[in-house]
Formats: sequence, C-alpha cells, structure tokens
Amino acid sequence: MNLQTCDLEHGTANTKQLPRRTRTLPEQARSRRQHGGFHRSVPTCRCHQDLFVGLDFGTSGARAHVIQNGGKLEADFRQEYKEGGELDWADAWQTALWQLLKRLDSVDKSRIGALAIDGTSSTCMLVNQDTLEVVSAPQLYNATQLTSSVQAVKEIAPPGHTATASTSALCKMMTWHNTGTWQKAEVERKRPCLLHQADWLAALLHGQTRHSDWNNALKLGFDPALPGYPPWLMSQPYAGMLPRHVHAPGEAIATITAEAAARTGLPADCLICAGTTDSNAAFIAAGVTQPGEAVTSLGSTLAVKLLSETRVDRAEYGIYSHRLGDAWLVGGASNTGGAVLKQFFSSAKLKELSARIDASSPSPLQYYPLTCPGERFPINDPALEPCMEPRPQGDADFLHGLLEGIARVEAQAYGRLEELGATHLTKVVTAGGGAANEAWTNIRSRVLGVPVIASPHGEAAHGAALLAQQGFHEHRRLHAHTTCLNPRGGGGIL
Repeated sequence: MNLQTCDLEHGTANTKQLPRRTRTLPEQARSRRQHGGFHRSVPTCRCHQDLFVGLDFGTSGARAHVIQNGGKLEADFRQEYKEGGELDWADAWQTALWQLLKRLDSVDKSRIGALAIDGTSSTCMLVNQDTLEVVSAPQLYNATQLTSSVQAVKEIAPPGHTATASTSALCKMMTWHNTGTWQKAEVERKRPCLLHQADWLAALLHGQTRHSDWNNALKLGFDPALPGYPPWLMSQPYAGMLPRHVHAPGEAIATITAEAAARTGLPADCLICAGTTDSNAAFIAAGVTQPGEAVTSLGSTLAVKLLSETRVDRAEYGIYSHRLGDAWLVGGASNTGGAVLKQFFSSAKLKELSARIDASSPSPLQYYPLTCPGERFPINDPALEPCMEPRPQGDADFLHGLLEGIARVEAQAYGRLEELGATHLTKVVTAGGGAANEAWTNIRSRVLGVPVIASPHGEAAHGAALLAQQGFHEHRRLHAHTTCLNPRGGGGIL
C-alpha cells in the first residue's frame, strides 16, 4: 500500500511506494524530506544502539520507560509536576521533560537509538513556529469550549465527526480563531501554529516545527484514511496554523538537536520519532498486534479498543477509529465499570469476596451495573436505568452478579463493534485495576468466549518506547545502503 505523510500546503499527501508486507501496528517509512529547503545527509547509524525511550505525559506527572530490543524493560522513571499555586502547564511539561531525560543517566545513554512521546488527546497550544515559545496557554484534554466555537465547528465538519466534540482540538482552534488570539499573534509577528502536547515536547528535542502524528491530529480534523486534511478544513482561514507534516506514529522525524543532545546527554544521532495519544500508547504497550485482538480497560468505566481491518465511526455510540499502520483501532466506552463496584465494596472486600466466587458457573442475576442513569455504548440510551436488583443475601453472590453483568456489557460492546463492521473478536488483553481480579478474568473469558489475559505492560510510556524501537529499525532498514539522520545533532530530518 501507499503510506503517506500529509503536506498541509497542498492539503494532500506525499507518497512513497513500499514493498508489500503486512503491517498492523503503526509502521511508516519515508524518503528523506526537505524542510524549508534545508537538508543534511549523514553517515550510517552506530550498530550498538539497542535501547529505546518512551515518554508519557499524563495529568499529574510524566513517566519514562527505557526498553531493550524486543521490548524488555530496562529502566522506569516517574517525574511529578511541581505543586503549588496555579500550574503553568507548558512550564511543568518542559521541566518534567528535562528532568526525566537527566534521570536516564543511570543507563548507558550511548546505547539509546530513538525516543517517542505520547500525550493526552486534544491537549494543544499555539506556539511560535520559529522559536517554539508558547503564544497561547495550553488548552487541556478536558477543556470544554464555548458553545459558539462548538457550533462553528459543527457547521463546517461532517455530522457526528469526532472533531465536533466540545473538547476537541479543532474546537480549541476555533476558540482561538473567534477570540482573535492567533490573529493578534500574527500582528505581533510571532508566527503562531498549533501543536499538540506531544508534538511540542518532541519539537523541543528535534527542533522542527509543525510536525504531528495521525492519532493526535484526528480530533483536529485530520483524516488518516487519506491521509491528509479534508477540503472542508483546508478552506478555513486558520488552516495555516495546523501541523504541516502529519506522520504515522513511530515514524522517525529527525535527529535530536545539538543543543538538546548536549543538555540531555543523549547521543547526537538519537532519532526523535512521531508519537501518539496516551490511550493509544497504552494499547500498543499491551502487545496487541493482530486484527481481532483487543484491549479492555477496566478502570472506573469500561473502555474497549479493538484492532480491526475495517474502520468504524459511529457518533451516536461515541465510536471512532484511529489508524495504526494498515489496521484501525476502533474504540468505545461504557459507563459501567469499577466505579459501580466501589459503591458497594472496599478494595479489600472485593478481593475477599472474589476469592469465594465460582467463576465457572454463570450467575442467574441479570444486572446492568451503572452508577447513575444513562448509557451511550453499547446501548445508546441517556435514560437507561441501572439494574442491580434483586440483591441476594450473600455479598459474594451479589458481587458475582455485578462482575458477570459488567462482563455481559463488555461482550455486548464487542458484539456491537462487529455488528457495525469491525473485525471479529479473537482475544482480549486487560488493562486497568480490574486486570488483577482472577475471578473476574475467568468470568469474562467465559462470557466473551475468547482468551482473556492481563496486559504485560500497563504503562503508556512502554507503548511510546515500542514506537521508538519500531521507528528506529524501520529507518535503519530504509537507509541500510544510504545515509541516516545527522549524527552530530542539529535536527537533521528525513
């Protein structure tokens, strides 16, 4: 197939025909490209680079995973954001970035071949594309935009498009447009452009501006099927603010700059690769690679993500698809989940009662566990009432009914995805707190009719590290007989 990088200037894609082979996780290859007419060609990479770094920037702190070739964890670091007063998010992220990379001193940095970063979906900001200085404070992933901004996006985007959500990156761009924020920055000659959290942090390392990835750009209106920006978005007055180069997750963008290499101690030919969102990085960390395999996240709510050969987008159910290589990551979320269990039992009590459940025997209780009325997926009914009655006398029997009820909702969720065209479910990997409950795992396997296992790695940083590993080896394969990125730093690009 043709794998492509979007070029904003033309609203189309630059294409390179690759040898045909199966790709499931985000694999992307590119010819070296020019950036502003500037290009550096360099010698082949060192052969002893066998460590790869993934950085995950969450809501309370950042985490780094260093993995060996093959994915084995070499080192794990966490850096909390500084506390006190109103947080300057951009400063907090940047500080955590440098502190985390400094803490890598405990590993042999000369062995690090590549690095990738994931961030929270739709967290974005306006920055000066010449200096990377922040022009407008970051809007976080959960920042709901003005009704006028959301309505303006709905007027230009297709009905039900994921970019029409009130927290989407495109709605945030619309707010900056409606309030004159980017226009004022242009008058002040600050040359503003929009970057997502992961885009900006990576740019601090590779020095190139206006680069993003398929997954972060999805809620900005990017269409990964093209891949490129659709005409309805390219015709907007703020189209020039959008990331110009949108890469497949894991694709090598550039080598680290000389300044960043000196500051961090990373090798001068360390590749900085395109990242992804935190939820997608967690999916990749789970080791799912084949269509039909899925990850269920059992936290306060129940979220499912299925690797599918077919794209599924259904706004009424909150279902949308991210592109991962030649496959699609189709996801949806139910309001059922662990929050219901915590209404009735402490963690200790859950553990005690779960040990008394015979997971091989179906519960006769037909529950639909919810904390309050309302469900969107797999049933779209904002008035759906919780069903957790009748309650048996024994707490273990009651818990059995709750666990089985949530498992049935999970089965309905995957059934709904298949009904809408997604690939048939063959295996489930579990992430989140519920993964440790053996009785629940056995109940779910029986109800789903497929193997259910715990995720070997629950951290999104691990998935980002796997992307870095992939990007490094893909780049080295492509350039085995030519040249690599600049080994002296300075942000040499493909």
